[in-house]
Amino acid sequence: MPICGITERSGNVKEGFIFVARKGACDDGILHVREAIERGAVAIVIDRNGNVNLDGLREVTLIIVPDGRTFISHASAKLAGNPSESMTIIAVTGTNGKTTVTHFIGQLLLMLGEQAAVIGTTGLFMNGRKVHLDIPDMTTLPAEFLHPLLKECLEAGMKYIVMEASSLGLSTSRLDHCKIDVGVFLNIGVDHYEEHGSKEAYIAAKKRLTKMARSLVVNVDDWQCVKLVGNADRQVHFFGELTVAGNLIPDDLYPNFLPGKHNRLNALAAVTVMHVLNWDTFDTLPLCNKLVLPEGRLQCLREGGVVVFIDYAHTPDALQTVLASLTEESTGDLITVFGCGGNRDRGKRPQMGKVATTYSSKIFITSDNPRNEEPFAIIEEILAGISCEREKVVVEMDRRRAIEKAVRYAKAGDTVLIAGKGHEKTQQIGQELFAFSDYEVAQTALRNKNL
Repeated sequence: MPICGITERSGNVKEGFIFVARKGACDDGILHVREAIERGAVAIVIDRNGNVNLDGLREVTLIIVPDGRTFISHASAKLAGNPSESMTIIAVTGTNGKTTVTHFIGQLLLMLGEQAAVIGTTGLFMNGRKVHLDIPDMTTLPAEFLHPLLKECLEAGMKYIVMEASSLGLSTSRLDHCKIDVGVFLNIGVDHYEEHGSKEAYIAAKKRLTKMARSLVVNVDDWQCVKLVGNADRQVHFFGELTVAGNLIPDDLYPNFLPGKHNRLNALAAVTVMHVLNWDTFDTLPLCNKLVLPEGRLQCLREGGVVVFIDYAHTPDALQTVLASLTEESTGDLITVFGCGGNRDRGKRPQMGKVATTYSSKIFITSDNPRNEEPFAIIEEILAGISCEREKVVVEMDRRRAIEKAVRYAKAGDTVLIAGKGHEKTQQIGQELFAFSDYEVAQTALRNKNL
């Protein structure tokens, strides 16, 4: 019989769909079989022995497979016509920097006259323009959304796809049936350990990309990334702080204009990918002068001598990298506003408190996305990493007020870093999402500073 689509979300079922009744972390698809059939599902797929009560329902096909996730990945690619086979796919993984590097690669391709789409944390961009589609707000899309999206990109004339490959995306088979030409390894830091069960499981998830990509681009300055690709049976191209594809970078071609050493390294990662795609390194390096950081990545506001940066840094490594860069480049005091997300790796919270104290003259600790955790309990875990210099710390649970206080505190010549949420336009408290933009709050606070 004709099949129109596949999903593991019963609410997304339409006439002619396959419904995969997979057991998830919080829910079991078998509990939603009746709804799926009522919505028009013509087949039910399960990946375990179990009773599926179909009494009183119209006749459907019941299929048992070894692994529901693998089946969704395979079937989604097949139903979309395997679009990844007709494009060049670049997948970027790393604890920090994925969004910036994917956008840099997309921008370089566009400068060279190529049609490219970027898919990741900040959404979908085709040839540098954001495209608004009804897709989940996720770093790496589930296969049932990814392959139809790749098909749309192909039909829109995109030759290249540059996507973020999160550890969770890799470990849950979202990219299993997507042909990947270049896999990029930026760094391995502290994040998502609890979601994977351990650091080892987190690293094993990243390592899956070494088998999936035809060529690898690897940060030679990150020993864990180097170790990860040590036994790779495919070509590996290294980049580092001073090198691209093994070549030293002449001083006059180094991308010094970008704020932060980490962003200059991100640019060199992008140039190395271009080398793998057969562009001459010394032709693409000068193009780095035109690169623009994506929204929420050291996004800058200036008013009355005060400089405010909005950045997505939400791990100890990312926060340290950004603060170290701003320390080198700032002339006045460095003031930091940050919090930690709820229902995420708790081990990083005291580490981030310690990092912020090390580099900052003043710290405003606040809420990030507390989700289902008690906001003050999260703040107490951050404070546990600050053993001394508590006098430089201000606790303000309300994020809006924390940003306003930090901006008011800053004097001409000072730098304020608002870290953790970057481009996000919402704040999640409990199960509710509230409209909230660090950039807009900071912009208003700067305007009102001298009133």
